[in-house]
Amino acid sequence: MNLRTLIVDDEPLARRSVGRFLKNDAEVQVVGECGDGETAVNAIRAEKPDLVFLDIQMPEMDGFEVVRQVGAERMPATIFVTAYDRYALRAFDTNALDYLLKPVERARFDRALIRAKERIAERSLHDVNQRIIAALNQVKRQEEFLDRLPVAENGRILFVKAREIDWIEAQGNYSRLHAGARVYEIRETLTTLSHQLNPRDFLRIHRSTIVNVHRIKEIHPWFHGYHMVLLDNGRELRMSRYQDAAAKQLGIG
Repeated sequence: MNLRTLIVDDEPLARRSVGRFLKNDAEVQVVGECGDGETAVNAIRAEKPDLVFLDIQMPEMDGFEVVRQVGAERMPATIFVTAYDRYALRAFDTNALDYLLKPVERARFDRALIRAKERIAERSLHDVNQRIIAALNQVKRQEEFLDRLPVAENGRILFVKAREIDWIEAQGNYSRLHAGARVYEIRETLTTLSHQLNPRDFLRIHRSTIVNVHRIKEIHPWFHGYHMVLLDNGRELRMSRYQDAAAKQLGIG
């Protein structure tokens, strides 16, 4: 068996860890590594690997969005990797999908790889893909929108009420919550937060910005098809022209 494998993770250390585990397996050929979701989608389409190690939490485009972009029916066998996604872990267990919890343990890694090899050898990818679809649906059903967010500050854990947040900006693998005069940093990507906050209250208007729709005072046309969103506290935020869903929800699409 020549198992063509792709490693996808935004953390170089995590990619190296998976690559090290695969290094001495004669049945595995690593055909590439990707550090973001968009590159992963292109690599999956171009390389058509047999197996993908896919990180869930990535900036801009998370692992779930990679599956949606490629199409679950066209995804290779997938071993998901996550640091703490409790909903995903529960769904994967229910649907017998493979996942690895960071930091990855060698014994757990080997078991996941064996299971993937068995499925591929049996040519049961259709079943695997159906399980991926079921897992995504399970995550969606189990998802509960957050009404407050835990924030670490000076050795304490504070809970910021979602309704008190004016807007959120991306800061690498972190996000900054702007609530009145306070700014809090939280170790969540903007993509993760966009799935955890109620879409009736929070809208992603730019790849680096989420806004509380109840704080929007005015929206003005700007240059080259963009719009400027003015909050009731006077803050101006640029809205990307590519956010078609946001534009429609705000009545400007």
